[in-house]
Amino acid sequence: MKNILVLCTGNSCRSQIAEGYLRYFAGNKANIYSAGIETHGVNPKAIQVMADDGIDISAHTSNHVDEYLTIPFDVVITVCDNANEACPYFPGNVQRLHYNFPDPAKATGTPDEVMNEFKRVRDMIKTYAADFVKQYIS
Repeated sequence: MKNILVLCTGNSCRSQIAEGYLRYFAGNKANIYSAGIETHGVNPKAIQVMADDGIDISAHTSNHVDEYLTIPFDVVITVCDNANEACPYFPGNVQRLHYNFPDPAKATGTPDEVMNEFKRVRDMIKTYAADFVKQYIS
């Protein structure tokens, strides 16, 4: 079974959403982890926007990448440029993938406008996760 790590800056939004969708699409075919180069806690709006799509990430925790340095990852996916630049070295034959998703936590405007940005980014990540599982896991 493949070990997949999703890495972001704070492990609060994008990587949490990606972990939720990768787990959903991969089922029991892969071990999915997410981490940050820092830990900021799981963003309540990320939890809400995922619940709106039927996926519960409320039990997720915000983890530091150093917690996972001993896991033999097959793929490390960085979901923001900052994490891509700061990603530590993982030994072995680790495939690195990168996609710089917008940070919904930086959205401004009315509460509805902010949630619309979370939904927009969520949907981008959902598409990416579904395509990733088809290409690398299924």
